[in-house]
Amino acid sequence: MTSKPRYEEAYVWAWLPGATEPVVAGRLAQDGENLIFNYGRSYLALEGAIPLYVPELPLRAGAITPAPGLTMAGCLRDGAPDAWGRRVILNRTFGITGKHADIGAIDELTYLLESGSDRIGALDFQLSPTIYVPRIAQAATLEELLTAAEKVEKGIPLTPELDQALFHGSSLGGARPKAMIEDGDRKLIAKFSSSTDTYNVVKAEFIAMRLAAKIGLNVALVRLAHVVGKDVLLVERFDRLHANDGWQRKAMVSALTIFGLDEMMARYTSYADLTEVIRHRFSQPKDTLRELFGRLVFNILCGNTDDHARNHAAFWNGKMLDLTPAYDICPQSWAGNEASQAMLITGNNRRSTLATCLEAAPNFLLDKQTAAGIIQHMLATVRKEWEATCDEASLSEVDSNLLWERMFLNPYIFEGSEGF
Repeated sequence: MTSKPRYEEAYVWAWLPGATEPVVAGRLAQDGENLIFNYGRSYLALEGAIPLYVPELPLRAGAITPAPGLTMAGCLRDGAPDAWGRRVILNRTFGITGKHADIGAIDELTYLLESGSDRIGALDFQLSPTIYVPRIAQAATLEELLTAAEKVEKGIPLTPELDQALFHGSSLGGARPKAMIEDGDRKLIAKFSSSTDTYNVVKAEFIAMRLAAKIGLNVALVRLAHVVGKDVLLVERFDRLHANDGWQRKAMVSALTIFGLDEMMARYTSYADLTEVIRHRFSQPKDTLRELFGRLVFNILCGNTDDHARNHAAFWNGKMLDLTPAYDICPQSWAGNEASQAMLITGNNRRSTLATCLEAAPNFLLDKQTAAGIIQHMLATVRKEWEATCDEASLSEVDSNLLWERMFLNPYIFEGSEGF
């Protein structure tokens, strides 16, 4: 049960395409369990203003209530912190730590206003409609950030210095420990290991992302760092562009928002439905469908069953959508001899097999022969590049054996298919 709301309203600020400074777009107000949005008159009159996302928030005057089944517009929820960021906020703002950190203890508006300003996409949330004051953290080293993340995970209160160091990344999504850093003209997400890891998750994700790039998929750039005896994955942000006068932000929406659903309904999302949206609302549908098919296949090849709808996203330019680079491709431990994907693949089938991919190929406007060729190419590349990619990660032989044919190319994925 959530507590009494800490705030009653927030102002939504947005970076328009090509801009390095935000403008106030509208007001978000508490109305019972829901958050109601109104565009500001100044924004509606602004030359170059774009809707924050349609069909959710069309560019018009008046109150816009959330779609049925939602408590707030999905495009705004995309800017809110997820599990990890919420734990950081509970720690720093309310002194709630560790096992006692119930992320449902406070309301959504509080999470929006208490999290860092450098959030994913091109929005931020402020108390003022006239003065933009970014919530930023002090500069910190990777070692300091790692130490802070470990303390939050263990439920240890942070010193003010560590609290500020970690706060910058509190608006990030996902459940795993992470932080944000700036490196010259690049912004990076630092992803740390967790005390609950049963295998080297950081290196496994690095290997998967690197193999995906070698296959030819469009993925976020990654590199590994080694800090105080711990591995850290550094992921370059693709929603930021460095300009002479500052940072531009690229608007994004998750596939969950594209579907018009929330987390409670996420199990009903499917690749088939996403392909339908791509055919009608994306700027390069044919190429995008082929890319998405490749990502589906690779998720199965590497054992990434966590391909839920928040792990797919698109850039939004006010009119059309474009698939973002792939991210969070992280192999998962298998509980048994079978596996299924987080999103349905075709019909009611979510089985993690190449046969399922072939069955789904027509949804991606691919004939079976072309789809089989894509799969063959990807398999050949993974097999050819495996050892070299493990060497890039300095992966031990023991860890390599743990990943190979358990997560990567598990024999189960070949069930029901021939010739692979």
